[in-house]
Amino acid sequence: MRKPVFAIVGRPNVGKSTLFNKIIGKRISIVEDTPGVTRDRIYAEGEWLNKKFILIDTGGIEPRNDDIILKQMKRQADLAIDMADAIIFMVDIHDGLTAADKDVAAMLMRSKKPVVLVCNKVDHAGEPPMAYYEFFNLGLDEPMTISSTHGLGVGDLLDKLFEYVDFEVDNSEEDDSIKVAVIGKPNVGKSSLINRILGEERVIVSDIAGTTRDAIDTKYERNGQKYTFIDTAGMRKRGKIDENIEHYSVVRSLAAVDRCDVVLILIDARDGVTEQDTKIAGYAHNQGKAAIVVVNKWDLVEKETMTMENYRKSVLNNLSYMMYAPVAFISALTGSRVEKLFDLITYVSNQHAMRVSTGVLNDVLNEAITKVQPPSDKGRRLKIYYITQATTKPPTFILFVNDKQLAHFSYVRYIENQIRAFFGMEGTPIKFIIRERKKDE
Repeated sequence: MRKPVFAIVGRPNVGKSTLFNKIIGKRISIVEDTPGVTRDRIYAEGEWLNKKFILIDTGGIEPRNDDIILKQMKRQADLAIDMADAIIFMVDIHDGLTAADKDVAAMLMRSKKPVVLVCNKVDHAGEPPMAYYEFFNLGLDEPMTISSTHGLGVGDLLDKLFEYVDFEVDNSEEDDSIKVAVIGKPNVGKSSLINRILGEERVIVSDIAGTTRDAIDTKYERNGQKYTFIDTAGMRKRGKIDENIEHYSVVRSLAAVDRCDVVLILIDARDGVTEQDTKIAGYAHNQGKAAIVVVNKWDLVEKETMTMENYRKSVLNNLSYMMYAPVAFISALTGSRVEKLFDLITYVSNQHAMRVSTGVLNDVLNEAITKVQPPSDKGRRLKIYYITQATTKPPTFILFVNDKQLAHFSYVRYIENQIRAFFGMEGTPIKFIIRERKKDE
């Protein structure tokens, strides 16, 4: 049995994201005093009384609003409700009962899911404000009072949610999925790609740049292999981040790279590799992540002989530090070549986790040294005594040498190329640690 799932829903700006962060204990969901900030579902694992669960934050629901973004936020909330074992329906005690609250309550009752009605912003213990009693008119169970900012009543809320869940079945299965972060500048097609893969509108898609303001985890399984796709906010140049909201999004996008195994770097085929693309890719490279450069919107490019090969060379020329990364050409809109991404993701993930035996590794090193002698400086030559692999993800090797100053970058790169030629390691960076060691050691 999977971990139980709880969803926080309600109209905009009632404090859902603040409660989410209070329960999870991290600043995962964006908190900003602007209606409509949390536009997509945000997932995180929480724990209470040694029991784990999944919590979903949702965008605010305004059932009667015709705004395109608000309409899609409602659809996202509908999906979260479908997934949930129980629902936290949050209202604002200061606003009193509103028509939008009544609409949301009616929608939740139709879902037939357990609903816990929560009056937020009750910042003091004791007798609740008179406005509290208005919410009995919604026809739900007795409202609970909490302060998501101060944490008052949050423990009681979790106790109430747990009454609807059977924890007898062991949920301790480990996440053995390949975690894939989809990154790139705004409006390059990240959400469209996720939706194409999943076959449902799991992530909001619109023509407004910056729509995806949070990183969203989505599970997927294909041919027995599990994947977790992390859709992220498009990363803009720092000078173009005008809103505090977008600042949070960039930080979250970088954090998504930190916790993934494989990065899909999406590039708009019409624009080619831009300066911002190089910075995004550079961050993934520096973090040691397996990477695939995905050229999206390939259907919009006029083709001639060698168009794809020439484009590939151009991409790798601009991302010269990522010559190891395969380049895939797709159209998220039409689905062209999207299916091939799965095999490529699995392949580079395996390369990223490759471990090489020390004996074979030193055989390759000795052959490389025989072909090209190590460099010398002022009559002193670099000696490489030994090589061993320290870790994986990315493959990291320790070179024991006589003098670190003589281990020039170009020769270490030569050693890297020889290792790649023998073992492959396509799609993953390789790191080296240079250690000095006397020969008799």
